[in-house]
Amino acid sequence: MFDSLHEECGVFGVWEPQTANVAKTTYFALYALQHRGQESCGIAVNNDGLMHYHRDLGLVPDVFNEARFEKLGNGTMAIGHVRYSTTGQSARHNAQPLVIRHVKGPMALAHNGNLVNAMELREKYELEGAIFHTTNDTETIAYTITKHRITAPSIERALEAAMYDIKGAYSLVMMSATKLIAARDPEGFRPLCIGRRSNGAIVFASESCALDTIGAEFVRDVDPGEIVIVRENGKMESIRTHCGSKGHLCVFEFVYFARPDSHIDGCSVQRARYNAGAILAKECPVDADVVIGCPDSGLEAAMGYARESGIPYAVGLIKNRYVGRTFIKPTQNEREDAVKIKLNAVKNTVAGKRVILVDDSIVRGTTSGKIVKLLRDAGAKEVHMRVSSPPFISECFFGTDIDSKDNLIACKMSVEEIAEYIGADSLGYLSVEGVNHIADTARCGFCNGCFTGNYPVDPPKTSGKNRFELPLSQSPKAMKKREMAKNERENNDE
Repeated sequence: MFDSLHEECGVFGVWEPQTANVAKTTYFALYALQHRGQESCGIAVNNDGLMHYHRDLGLVPDVFNEARFEKLGNGTMAIGHVRYSTTGQSARHNAQPLVIRHVKGPMALAHNGNLVNAMELREKYELEGAIFHTTNDTETIAYTITKHRITAPSIERALEAAMYDIKGAYSLVMMSATKLIAARDPEGFRPLCIGRRSNGAIVFASESCALDTIGAEFVRDVDPGEIVIVRENGKMESIRTHCGSKGHLCVFEFVYFARPDSHIDGCSVQRARYNAGAILAKECPVDADVVIGCPDSGLEAAMGYARESGIPYAVGLIKNRYVGRTFIKPTQNEREDAVKIKLNAVKNTVAGKRVILVDDSIVRGTTSGKIVKLLRDAGAKEVHMRVSSPPFISECFFGTDIDSKDNLIACKMSVEEIAEYIGADSLGYLSVEGVNHIADTARCGFCNGCFTGNYPVDPPKTSGKNRFELPLSQSPKAMKKREMAKNERENNDE
């Protein structure tokens, strides 16, 4: 609603050497990963092979309380998930983790990313008689694993075989009755790291900031294509059949998605954003009196721009920390004052001055225009906007909610036209070459397909946020009726 990209999802897994309150550990970790998804969340606990779980729409503190923790009970393993829906509806049945009952034993799975061949696999499985209960591609992954589990000697070998079938982005954590497993796709599109607590507990998390929250020490990142298994005795093993590529991490993890206190694939997120601002200052200089950043992910870039340009940095926009994403309603009248509710200009900083405003991206341009107007209304003499990423010109097929070029302003206007549209005196973007160098200590390569249209993996034939939301044999009207009936039953059950 604020003309910005939505985060992906966040996953977490923990193995404890003895029975403990692993649900609360997961809860605190998910709290640290809340920025990656605010639609739904869930936790599954493994107590001696018995899996108890709870998942629902809402933020982590709204979904879980002491009563929920008592029902989940204690255990030696748990996995958790926070979700923003890049595929599938925002509905309770699409919340994760998924818990599967199978003839070879139970399995729980939580996943971050999007598959590019989920629709093809789903159609194939449905024609073979499979019945799907969700509209997200995580269930497609689960079905592929269980299909291979019939003949594979172990669940990790079933996952190894399944990785030949599934294509695209997936950083996942999963539990069997006796093992905690983490895996990352061969291109490493989404982050995943390993940590260890002082009591010997082993944890996996989408970002290292979650490790800090629960008192775990960062061990290393899961390599692209790697499968990591934690057995009952705490022994950690690795399957590297699918390893070999340097990987193509989504570069927007450094620009916007990840928390600045996280480290990903060998680079500090804060350092990368600072570098982005410094490179931007070299590429798009302008005379001005003050540099300000748009909270939150534009702040470090603004500091880097200020340091490189020699123009003073100051706080020019204040963010209301008590406005949640669900506050804004999707009607035009209710959007009009949305930016004023979330942001306010500091008049003492901008009045009578030539201002450089640094933000992480421009998607549709509507919010950028409102922020520029805020600064002008506060007395800014000039407003020069600088963006710490290149223009978005293409869809993302790997977990970001850019599902169409139709809403991308850079596909419709030139840079000069965008500047005029948002009311800025000038506009400058970071170059593609520049964004590829912001994470200067990273050990990985990057995916910049949303800026170039070139992808490490061939995109799907059918794209879109809800690209397989409707089973092939059902009409939209019939599916809508079934969806409404199911949600009503779930609400009544609750």
